[in-house]
Amino acid sequence: MRAVVLAAGYGTRLERDVRADVTGVHSHLLGCPKPLLPVGALPLASHWMRALGEANARGHHVEHVYVVTNELFHAKFKAWAQDYGPFVTVVNDGTTQNEERLGAIACLQLVVEQCGLQEDHTIVIGGDTLFYEDFNLSAVIDRFFGLQEHRGPECSLVLSYSCADHRPRSLAILEVDETRKVTAFLEKPSAKETSSRRA
Repeated sequence: MRAVVLAAGYGTRLERDVRADVTGVHSHLLGCPKPLLPVGALPLASHWMRALGEANARGHHVEHVYVVTNELFHAKFKAWAQDYGPFVTVVNDGTTQNEERLGAIACLQLVVEQCGLQEDHTIVIGGDTLFYEDFNLSAVIDRFFGLQEHRGPECSLVLSYSCADHRPRSLAILEVDETRKVTAFLEKPSAKETSSRRA
């Protein structure tokens, strides 16, 4: 099993908000990609690495982590990845500005093709996703393999959460049918475009 961390966003809203803060309290965050923002004592992405390590300690075999980022933040992720040695590979999507970004699916495809992940189970992580302390990645992996046994090897598992009615415009939203099968992914839709509030 492998993990792919999607980290190729440019954090334009975060950058704008930090620049607009007249107090300067958060000015040290300028130029910091969201997955490397400090959360407690660690960058956000390091919390995911800890969760992957705990899953391995519980008998799951996440052999390698691929982080896909852009040219702007590539060096910062390479420096961060040094703490994890050969367990982490940083992949550069080649983009240099927000208007060129590939998007999550294209970045995932880039890593799958470039790193040969076509035949392996893959955990896909939104690099800027924060999880609660009681989040148990091992339980998620167990659930995935249970679904694979029950429904077949083509089955996937997608985790989502409910968002507030006013939030869809700032999030990627998924739509599901009555069996909770994903039927569509919508990138930052207006509240009128979908009744779904699953982010």
